[in-house]
Amino acid sequence: MATAVKQFHEEEAIGKTYDWQIAQRLLRYLKPYVRPLTPALVLTLVLNALNVLRPKFLQYAMDWYIVPTTKGQMTFAQAAPGLFWLALALFFILLLVFGFSYFQSVLLNTVGQRVMYDLRSELYQKLQRQEVAYFDRQPVGRIMTRLTSDVDALNELFTSGIIDVLGDVVMIFVIIGIMLAMDWQLSLVTLITVPLLVWATSWFRKGARRGYDMVRTRLARINAFLQEHLSGAPVVQLFNREAKSFKQFHDLNDNYRNANIETIFYYAVFFPLVDLIGAVGVALIVWFGGYRVLHTTGTHQALTLGALVAFIQYSQQLFQPIRDISDKYNVLQAAMVASHRIFRALDLPVAITTPAQPKKTGRAEGRIEFQNVWFAYKHEEWVLKDVSFTVEPGQSVALVGHTGSGKTTITNLLMRFYDVQRGRVLLDGVDVREWDLQSLRENFAVVLQDVFLFSGTIASNIRLGREDMPAERVEWAAREVRAEEFIKRLPEGYKAEVRERGAGLSVGQKQLISFARALAFDPALLILDEATSSIDTETEQLIQQAIERVLRDRTSILVAHRLSTIQRADRIIVMHHGELREQGTHQELLARRGLYWRLYKLQYADRERDEAVPDIPLSGTLQYGD
Repeated sequence: MATAVKQFHEEEAIGKTYDWQIAQRLLRYLKPYVRPLTPALVLTLVLNALNVLRPKFLQYAMDWYIVPTTKGQMTFAQAAPGLFWLALALFFILLLVFGFSYFQSVLLNTVGQRVMYDLRSELYQKLQRQEVAYFDRQPVGRIMTRLTSDVDALNELFTSGIIDVLGDVVMIFVIIGIMLAMDWQLSLVTLITVPLLVWATSWFRKGARRGYDMVRTRLARINAFLQEHLSGAPVVQLFNREAKSFKQFHDLNDNYRNANIETIFYYAVFFPLVDLIGAVGVALIVWFGGYRVLHTTGTHQALTLGALVAFIQYSQQLFQPIRDISDKYNVLQAAMVASHRIFRALDLPVAITTPAQPKKTGRAEGRIEFQNVWFAYKHEEWVLKDVSFTVEPGQSVALVGHTGSGKTTITNLLMRFYDVQRGRVLLDGVDVREWDLQSLRENFAVVLQDVFLFSGTIASNIRLGREDMPAERVEWAAREVRAEEFIKRLPEGYKAEVRERGAGLSVGQKQLISFARALAFDPALLILDEATSSIDTETEQLIQQAIERVLRDRTSILVAHRLSTIQRADRIIVMHHGELREQGTHQELLARRGLYWRLYKLQYADRERDEAVPDIPLSGTLQYGD
């Protein structure tokens, strides 16, 4: 509960301060793409310049041809050619705007997609290197939000936000300069509305940011909830929790909707307000400028009608980039919030890494030693307490004990998914923390109770990324564990499609594929963690001979297997509440009449009640809970 509350406050705190360091870090991702960005920036400036010219054409048309014609100073025949050439020039400028806009859009979107590709790749690589404890703390849905929607939130910033803002700023100063050059008095009247616009923009900026922070936070919660409950849909249905699950989703969805509505409120007020301020500015221009047009001194006119119309258009053009910058501020806020989340993930230190100068690489001989190992997943809630034992190369050792006794933790420490707080874990006499991490894990193959299969084919799930593994080896491994029998019954055999998480295959079939995967990699050490618990007795008997051949001359750890596997182990280690309580062979432990004997008798009693069998052979299917 405390962790959930902490995560809640962390999510709410993201993005509350604008961090120029984040902005500068984002800009570094654009550095490799300066070459295509430079012409994009030039095109933006050219487009703005062409747009600034358009009111001038209207001014010239009115002052040079239309007004003189209405006053009788010029005939229509005299004015028509000039109007035609002005219209043609304006049409040509519009064609240039169209062409330049196309190339600018292509360049910017290409850069944006490449930057997102780089950022997403960097983030995924970092997540791949994170220790298992990181994924214990972070919901998968939240991690997915980082890789998808948070990265996508940067798209508009890189594709148009930065360049457009620079272009808009330049355009504002250019338009103000042109207006001042045309008539400084009318320009000052027009700029009276700017303080109102600045106030409205500031109000919008603060409100929109607050709303957007809530939107991103609540979207992450929805993604985390959906990932968890859709993955656990069978459990939800089995325990009739559909209504409860929907109620939880309804609350999350309601909060997400309200956050979006609050953000919409600021948009709904701001943009009409900008239009209103712009209309006030136009009204002031018409009032003051109209007076100037009508006021004449002799033959000298203080302001021409064409200049007044151009002034009105320039005022509208002035308000448009200011409005665009305000709109782009939302893009900037989205980028700041998303990049804050992304950089937090990128900046997290990877606790488990290869040392700068590893003492050991390559294939291991297989000697395992735990020396006074203490381990806790959090604080000092010790899962292992002063555990010491040794496994010689080629030996098979079984770990048994009640649930939570620390059996699986031992295997996790051996593969260095976690690091011990006290003591040492040695492989071939070298602390696993001093091994090359990739070499260390390449020495292990693991068969778990809950088998994870990837989308692909049967062969690709056995090969598991080792494209250099020949098809003959894949088929050999499947044949050894008796998986070939069901594989050949599939329509496409080894090329048969495997759906997400192995949907469509039975639990036993998935475990046989997992066994084949382990055999195909020919590991120096093998870990079987409840690997036969979901396989029926007949299937188990089929693979026992193959398992024996695999275990021979290979160091192996057998966690809470059925008795038929455990009794063949060279040694059995009994764990209880994180402590090593007993160790020895099956017969030695039974003779001691200690904890192992009590576990054995408990299983015997359960089997006797279920099957009414007076005698249980050692090759039976007793199972120790994990």
